[in-house]
Amino acid sequence: MTLDRAALAAAVDAHGAVARVVIAAHKGSSPREAGAAMLVWAGGQSGTIGGGALEVDAAAQARAMLAGGPRSRALRVPLGPALGQCCGGAVTLVHEVIDAATLATIPDTGLHARRIDGDATPPLAIARALRAARGQGAAQVIWAGGWLAEPVSAPAQPLWLWGAGHVGRAIANTLAPLPDFALTWIDTAPGRFPADIPSGVTPLPAADPAALVPHAPPQAEHLILTYSHALDLELCHRLLQHGFGAAGLIGSASKWARFRSRLRALGHTDAQIARIRCPIGDPQLGKHPQAIAVSVAANLLHRHTGRAERPRARDRG
Repeated sequence: MTLDRAALAAAVDAHGAVARVVIAAHKGSSPREAGAAMLVWAGGQSGTIGGGALEVDAAAQARAMLAGGPRSRALRVPLGPALGQCCGGAVTLVHEVIDAATLATIPDTGLHARRIDGDATPPLAIARALRAARGQGAAQVIWAGGWLAEPVSAPAQPLWLWGAGHVGRAIANTLAPLPDFALTWIDTAPGRFPADIPSGVTPLPAADPAALVPHAPPQAEHLILTYSHALDLELCHRLLQHGFGAAGLIGSASKWARFRSRLRALGHTDAQIARIRCPIGDPQLGKHPQAIAVSVAANLLHRHTGRAERPRARDRG
């Protein structure tokens, strides 16, 4: 887990000050892993540290801090004895009040280390982590000697979503809450989009969507799922000319066979064409828009977290 500075900045901008609650460490079974966090303000909250009594109690304490309590604190909570939860483990929670001044101390990338309730000098584990982060980046949350160090989220991966039909809407709603991706959503007219665009998604209506391809970052990923096969083909053609990080096309095996033939005729090699994945998602889960969205999201997360995806039946030799 990483500290999402962009989400924190948006919350501070909206509410003036928020309390951030993060699981700094745990022993035994716990509802969430170290680094799981939530933001709390007077009238609401976002994120989760696992729900249940732990989250309810932590949110109440966070609001008390916003009303005039300490600016930061750490608390070890035995889940069974203290809250009657059945997890059986214990978690260390760190509460911090974050306002514009505090936000300015958080780096854009790298490792954010700060004293919560320990000595003024950082412990050896934190000092070593800071040195390592300067050279090769930070990978994990460290709680040591009353100091907390968290890796700050890298800039979100650009993801361009072409098409605002049923599948496009399901994918946008599924991916929007994830901090890993910055979604740009394209279709032919404002009326093609839903009335409520998910937070963090940038809608981009354009009468000629394919003309926007040159404006996409070269490392962007693309999901092509428009209402028109002709537009889908044109987008594939232009993306192959422009370059991309990854691309997926909605469709059947027969549609992809026709597209491969037409893309070859447009001058693209088989190796280039093979970079486009079709169909997107897992066909074994069905064609319901939400089923496609869930499997597409799972595939993206597998690739971006570096965890191998289990082979599907159709992929096995």
